[in-house]
Amino acid sequence: MKNSILKRRIALFCAIIFSSVFAFSADAQQPSGIKNIVLVHGAFVDGSGWKPVYDILVKKGYHVSVTQQPLTSFAGDVAAVKRILAMQDGPCILVGHSYGGAIITVAGNDDHVAGLVYIAAHAPDNGESEGGNGKRYPSAYKSLQKGADGFDYIAPDRFHADFAADLPTSIADFAANAQMPAADTVFHAIIQNPAWRTKPSWYMVAKSDRIINPDLERMYAKRAKSVTVEIEGASHSVYESHPEDVAKLIIAAAIGAVKK
Repeated sequence: MKNSILKRRIALFCAIIFSSVFAFSADAQQPSGIKNIVLVHGAFVDGSGWKPVYDILVKKGYHVSVTQQPLTSFAGDVAAVKRILAMQDGPCILVGHSYGGAIITVAGNDDHVAGLVYIAAHAPDNGESEGGNGKRYPSAYKSLQKGADGFDYIAPDRFHADFAADLPTSIADFAANAQMPAADTVFHAIIQNPAWRTKPSWYMVAKSDRIINPDLERMYAKRAKSVTVEIEGASHSVYESHPEDVAKLIIAAAIGAVKK
């Protein structure tokens, strides 16, 4: 009797262990293509907006790093991103949103970077600045505020409409009141040796973007010969409002960059 009970307990224990191991194996996915992803935020926000994209990519097995560059100087921001690139254990996909696109255009020359992904982002060429390109393709927003100390921000009462129209009010309002003012000088940094000229790129156009003119985004994508997708109704905060689409493009880059 005792032996029978003991055998049943052992069998039950083994079944529990087996099911746990099977469940772990099912959940722990192997990433497709390049496993390392580095996400770079733009001006006026920090890296926390990448959380929805981060969660999707991590669940699919990718190793994801999020930068927190200070927005105090262009050189400092590039250095902050390169510091994260140096931590990668192999090739990576470098992703930039908005002003972050200008950063990855320079930082993307790093040997760790196998491909670039621009999410409603600037991708200037040699001798250009994002500020200069913005004058060629004027944006719809009128809410930029220039501080007396040389740091810019978006008027909080206009942030939802101009920066994040397709996000819930509560999320947009939090971002508006948690802004990281950016040094005005970062928008006028002259780009040299853009990485998109030598490395493959992918581009997401936010079709209802009020911060960067969608036609400027299309120009950047066409010029860089980027694999391009356009998201209907997407605001400048497309990385946060359409995380599935953004993650899908990043994964396409992770797979595609291996083939280049």
